[in-house]
Amino acid sequence: MIALSLIGIGTGNSDHLTRAAIRAMNEADLILLPRKGDAKSDLIDLRRTICADVLTGETRIVEFDMPKRADQPAYLEAVVDWHDAIAAIWMEQIALHLPDGGTLALLVWGDPSLYDSSLRIAQRLGPAVEVSVVPGITSIQALTAAHGICLNRLADPVLITTGRQLREKGWPKGVRDIVVMLDGHCAFQTLAAEGIDIWWGAYLGMEHQALAHGPLETVGPDIIERRALLRERHGWIMDVYLMRLSETLSPPA
Repeated sequence: MIALSLIGIGTGNSDHLTRAAIRAMNEADLILLPRKGDAKSDLIDLRRTICADVLTGETRIVEFDMPKRADQPAYLEAVVDWHDAIAAIWMEQIALHLPDGGTLALLVWGDPSLYDSSLRIAQRLGPAVEVSVVPGITSIQALTAAHGICLNRLADPVLITTGRQLREKGWPKGVRDIVVMLDGHCAFQTLAAEGIDIWWGAYLGMEHQALAHGPLETVGPDIIERRALLRERHGWIMDVYLMRLSETLSPPA
């Protein structure tokens, strides 16, 4: 039997770890760290730093190479195939490093329940793997904390969506406030910007955290330019943003 612990590690700052996360890391026999290529070497470096900061026992650390997702029009099919490939690698690593069973930990950016597929991939591992989750600070929490704002307006809902959904379907119906994640192409530029405010953040909680806030029509172009420069400088970028319609605008019905 393998006990798999999916541990939310926040947005890359070891100060974001809960005591439960630190305990789970130290109780694990093995921690697997994914390598995603030279362009994203900072990501594995951050995971290595987190391990160095909090591990006090004999937990083993093993690194493995992540498969690449196929670039094809059928997005969902490509993601399913990619998840299958990741699950197969996890099983290979388990068989190699925990042949007699034990406790495995995987460090998940943010929280395993929010726009992360570790839980879906773990479902492919079969009944011999018992999965538990240690929640972590999400990029949404880090964004609102960095800007010093509430996520929701008084008694109003907030919708969480993706850049792909915003680009393909426009502003969601019936809501004034939306959070957009996984947006690699600044989908907000497809909107009519007048009457929309944006709160944007990248590398939240890290040394090179970047923030911007203001009317979308004036701040949006700056975010696009700044994001491109940051991505070029660091080789990768993780960002998220909140947008709000003004009280004078009605959301799509």
